[in-house]
Amino acid sequence: MNLIAERLDRISPSQTIAISTKARELKAAGKDVIGLSAGEPDFDTPQHIKDAAIAAIQSGDTRYTDVAGTPALRKAAAAYFKREHNLDYKPEQIIVSTGGKQVIFNAMLATMNDGEEAIIPAPCWVSYPDIVALAGGKPVIVAAGQNQGFKMTPEQLEAAITPKTKWLILNNPCNPTGAAYTKEELKGLAEVLLRHPHVWVFTDDIYEKLVYGDFQGSTIAAVEPKLYDRTLTMNGASKAYAMTGWRIGFAGAPIGLIKAMDKLQSQSTSSTSSISQAAAVAALEGPQESVEDMRKVYERRRDLVVGMLNKAVGIHCITPDGAFYVFPSVHGCLGKTSAGGAKIETDEDFVIALLNEQGVAAVHGSAFMFPGHFRISYATSDELLTEACSRIQTFCAGLR
Repeated sequence: MNLIAERLDRISPSQTIAISTKARELKAAGKDVIGLSAGEPDFDTPQHIKDAAIAAIQSGDTRYTDVAGTPALRKAAAAYFKREHNLDYKPEQIIVSTGGKQVIFNAMLATMNDGEEAIIPAPCWVSYPDIVALAGGKPVIVAAGQNQGFKMTPEQLEAAITPKTKWLILNNPCNPTGAAYTKEELKGLAEVLLRHPHVWVFTDDIYEKLVYGDFQGSTIAAVEPKLYDRTLTMNGASKAYAMTGWRIGFAGAPIGLIKAMDKLQSQSTSSTSSISQAAAVAALEGPQESVEDMRKVYERRRDLVVGMLNKAVGIHCITPDGAFYVFPSVHGCLGKTSAGGAKIETDEDFVIALLNEQGVAAVHGSAFMFPGHFRISYATSDELLTEACSRIQTFCAGLR
């Protein structure tokens, strides 16, 4: 009898974490490494949010809360959805979890039966397919390339839907590409979904505050209210408020789904940290100037990185509308040999050689179900980004 359950064979360790671990090991060994692989803001949590956490500790707000979250945070999350998208969720239609990842895990495990399908546009965040598979479902990957802005078309969605389709998982803006769907594009997808009433929508909007230029984002249940009763709208505090370590994700959905997720969570983590929840209330209800300040910095960094990458031989990088990632193509670098003698046959070969020879840590596109590209996070300083992009230019110039 094997100790380890067979279900674990369906999934792989996070490859983004693996690259970050490798970079830390090289750094610990004395190598000069610039890490651009982690999807985490480099800003500190705003002071008024930290103050709210300290006040919660000092007032003794240190006990278990309701599994689905404190009344104050569920109310604040409902108000957020109303303020941002005019979506009416009652507090009992909100669940708070230990990060957005647990929201996804809860939703898939609470709803997926063996063999049911979840449509996932790719490139996609590394965890979506594995969570679906762990829940017994089948990830259906729909490739959306640079030529279509890394966004799935209505025609592709229509072709992917089968009688077994349970979910469409939509990340807007997207990790790893930064691609963001306009209201018109969401409307096109919604028109398809209206023809298939058995398909639910999981929309991961965790990066929605980080959009640039004149882009105006939205969320699908706001664009098409007829989808409200079969949409789970997810958000959280991690990205916009620089609160990754606080572990706060939240979602609004029909009450039956929220109760099912609450039931599951009650037998796993139970409630999220009471201190983190108090901080998240301050984030959602307090001053928002820090969000705009961070957004402006990210936009400047995006332009810096895109400009420098497009000067590297063999690389092509489109300008994303959101998040803090770029996802350039390395097709022009494949089939060559690096200055250090590494054969560059795949995107993974590219990022490993780049790390070993130039000390720049990025993540290969295959990790995001889309080979031939790599992901860079520009959530770090202008100085480090400039140096990293210079090293990438040097690396590419040395390919033969």
